[in-house]
Amino acid sequence: MTDESADSESTNFRLGRLVFGLGMALQASEDFRDMDDTIEYAESAGVPLPDLLAPMASGMMLVGGLGVAFWRLPRVATGAVASFLGVVTLTMHDFWNADPDDRDGERLAFFGNLAMFGAALAFLHEAYRGE
Repeated sequence: MTDESADSESTNFRLGRLVFGLGMALQASEDFRDMDDTIEYAESAGVPLPDLLAPMASGMMLVGGLGVAFWRLPRVATGAVASFLGVVTLTMHDFWNADPDDRDGERLAFFGNLAMFGAALAFLHEAYRGE
């Protein structure tokens, strides 16, 4: 690999994790702005202790997202984001069990989260490779 392509790869990696991490953190901040709705949504999905777990999950996404964006404690940050997405994607967006009126929205959220989960796994791999 030439120095130029290595620099480009490094720049692309930095930009990708900045966009991904800040996107996760911004979504978490939206959850905190309307935590009552976030808790209600978690409760409707059958999450146990939604008053506790919804804010905890949003906090994990906020801290993890910022950690990915700024590459601080990358193993912990990427692990938190991957864990969050792995659990939330399957439990909160199970479109196959959703009411017909909600199915399309849940399917869209599921596939969006699935793509972000893939990105989180790639960043997690890089976090373990780079240290």
